[in-house]
Amino acid sequence: MIVGIVGYGAYIPRLRIKIADIARVWGHDADSYRVGLGIEEKAVPSLDEDTTTIAVEAARNAMKRAREVGPKEVGAVFVGSESHPYAVKPTAATVAEALGLTPNLTAVDTEFACKAATTAMQACLGLVKAGYIGYGISIGADTAQGAPGDALEYTAAAGGAAYVIGSGDGVIGEIEGTHSYTKDVPDFWRRDGAPYPRHAGRFTGEPAYFEHVISCTKALLEKLGTTPGDYDYVVFHQPNSKFPLRAARTLGFEESKLRAGLIVGRIGNTYSGSSLLGLAAVLDVARPGERVLLTSYGSGAGSDSFSIRVTDAIDSKRELAPPVMYYVERCEFIDYSTYARHRKLFRER
Repeated sequence: MIVGIVGYGAYIPRLRIKIADIARVWGHDADSYRVGLGIEEKAVPSLDEDTTTIAVEAARNAMKRAREVGPKEVGAVFVGSESHPYAVKPTAATVAEALGLTPNLTAVDTEFACKAATTAMQACLGLVKAGYIGYGISIGADTAQGAPGDALEYTAAAGGAAYVIGSGDGVIGEIEGTHSYTKDVPDFWRRDGAPYPRHAGRFTGEPAYFEHVISCTKALLEKLGTTPGDYDYVVFHQPNSKFPLRAARTLGFEESKLRAGLIVGRIGNTYSGSSLLGLAAVLDVARPGERVLLTSYGSGAGSDSFSIRVTDAIDSKRELAPPVMYYVERCEFIDYSTYARHRKLFRER
């Protein structure tokens, strides 16, 4: 039984702010951030956008491509995010209701930093393979936050992607295997009630990001008996543009295999949506028979790796929903004062 991706969809808010405009407000050297992070601008949610609306839009696009799947055939919806609108009220239930999937399904919010949605993909994969559900939806969506003036403010962005997981002839991306690598590393955290996350600065690279991404990818390659040369594309979590490039070089992947999915420079780090938006960008251009390696990273804890083989079914589904680059290029720039109002940086005492 072929099990994998039946449909995929993306959504990125229209609004953007340039990194140079953030640096100007705080008196920082704009070039050091632009060059050091490899990011020119980031996506900002509008006043009427949050993780729920982003998740709904991405999932609607995924369901358009999964055209053979009826709403009542979906048995599970998982929404992975670091920025759920409510501390106690599931985003997934609201998304399921908006998509017309209720009531006979399970709906779950997942939290595992930036790999919350790839963990959900594994859950959907297991439920489908076991025969408990026909189809499951995994969504990664965030309106990521960074304290004003902190390094995270230059990268924390908004966006999301959704994947319908199922089996049969409608599979456009067969999941050949998956592997996870988990360790407790003090890389990125937010205490209950704290308005913004904190991070360990330069230690977010070593031993956090690179150990997890590289070790998890190597383990999957060993498990499947494959090598970097067996893949046409590779997608890593994108906190910035430089980390994925370094990981690719370390693992022996040609940098050209990373370029199709490396969109962080135009939209910033969309956290739970980051690696999944990169995968969606690859699926927008990949041809039948090509293989994709995906590795996510959840700050301070773990990575999930997937080997995906693109099938012939992709050609009949790709044009059913907007490509990632439609959302990347559909942008409107705002200044810092408008950005501050949209992100509610000015709080009432």
